Amino acid sequence: MKTQRVVLKTLGLMVCFTLVFGLLATVSYAKTKGEINASAKAAMSRFKKDVKGANEYHKVAKGVLVMPSVTKAGFIIGGQYGQGALQVGGKTVDYYSLAAGSVGFQIGAEAYDLIIIFTTDEALKKFRASDGWEAGADAEVTLIDAGLNAPVSTIVSQHPILGFVIDQKGLMAGVSIKGAKFTKIKPD
Repeated sequence: MKTQRVVLKTLGLMVCFTLVFGLLATVSYAKTKGEINASAKAAMSRFKKDVKGANEYHKVAKGVLVMPSVTKAGFIIGGQYGQGALQVGGKTVDYYSLAAGSVGFQIGAEAYDLIIIFTTDEALKKFRASDGWEAGADAEVTLIDAGLNAPVSTIVSQHPILGFVIDQKGLMAGVSIKGAKFTKIKPD
């Protein structure tokens, strides 16, 4: 019984530390609109170069959320954070942050670009109307392998929201965005 209390207190302290660190990181790593736009443009160039059918996905997109350089780190307790731009018709209409936390066996750090394509007006409208949209809870995001050799029309017809992870660098295996919360931000 005493051991359980110690474990629970330790976990509670670690969660509090992670939350405080996450809030401070959000403030200290705030980017300007210009920085986000430049990073998003570079990420879209990588997307078009690395993903089979990228131009076709882009043509059918009602909106594209570009989250460049999402940073993920963890040692048992982990978190990920990034800032990006929502583009509609090739123009930035809003800015968003991504934040997520996790607990479990994990160690390391990585960075990656996340491109989310909304293939229906309804999916895009729900995302934009949300006050903190959570992947997996508010809608499923189907992660597509960049090298997938399948007809884009088939994939798009079956999934209203597609996600692509590209330019992955680091020491952690795999990326999950389930539970990631996307919140509208107003950068300088």
